[in-house]
Amino acid sequence: MILGINPYLVLNGNGQEAVRFYEDALDAKVEGLQTFGDMPESPEFSVPAEVKERVLHAHLKIGNTDLMISDTFPGQPYEIGSNVTIAIMINDVEKSKEVFAKLQEGGKAIMPLQETFWSPLYGQVTDKYGVFWQISTQVG
Repeated sequence: MILGINPYLVLNGNGQEAVRFYEDALDAKVEGLQTFGDMPESPEFSVPAEVKERVLHAHLKIGNTDLMISDTFPGQPYEIGSNVTIAIMINDVEKSKEVFAKLQEGGKAIMPLQETFWSPLYGQVTDKYGVFWQISTQVG
């Protein structure tokens, strides 16, 4: 079942500043903030020191709405106009696969569905209209 969709802002290194800005400007409550430095250590992927304070994921509550924010990882493309995405929260792995496949028809997988440290199945896809989606499975 799809639990909901949320706007997701992708910034280019000023995510912490944006969190503070929206917290003040929109009376947002910061529900959580993780940096790239908070990621589990991995021998296949090291996080450079200059990136550790960038926002991996922030969750702000504004009234009844959730706003998500993250920074790009250096070297990833950042383009004004594609910096607002839509995050879909789904509570079933099979439903996540179905939604991802349907959104990918005529579009393009950016990050294939895979297990991450925060989700048993997460992926990113751009649909045939150029809309960027993040599919995140939350079970349990």
